[in-house]
Amino acid sequence: MRATRLRCLARHAALAGAALLAGCQFLPSADRTLGPITPYRIEVVQGNVVTKEQAALARPGMTRAQVRDALGSPLLADPFHADRWDYVFTIRRQGTPPQLHSVVVLFENDVLKSIDTNGELPAEREFVASIDTNKRPNKIPNLALTDEEKKALPAPVRQPAAEAVPDVAARAYPPLEPTAP
Repeated sequence: MRATRLRCLARHAALAGAALLAGCQFLPSADRTLGPITPYRIEVVQGNVVTKEQAALARPGMTRAQVRDALGSPLLADPFHADRWDYVFTIRRQGTPPQLHSVVVLFENDVLKSIDTNGELPAEREFVASIDTNKRPNKIPNLALTDEEKKALPAPVRQPAAEAVPDVAARAYPPLEPTAP
């Protein structure tokens, strides 16, 4: 009697598990949308981005501290490979393609030996433009005048000297504390 009850319970559990698994095929995956409704996807940013300008600052012969100042802290400094730093940067944002940049820095006797950028690194402006989800055209204002623009400015007008301000030290003020008789 007890064995039949256990078999029946096992059958019911197997049927319930099969029913649950059969329903999973109808769930939308992360790549699908639900018509006009798009699920929120979390923005995942990992690591430190190394730009072309930063990589140009790091030169062979620099110390570890100088490399850290130029490139930032590495994402991975492996204790088993003490002479290697890995800078890995990944970003996944909705509306932009995912990006992966990898830089390997090798040291020899605590001095920078080489940098492997695994291809072309983005310039700072290119990188910012690639992660910008704002679709409006961004016009960068010019913050410096050219020589021609400086020459076209009107000459400053000299103002006549202002009238002399009366001497305020000649005023008499009452004492702050009463004087003793």
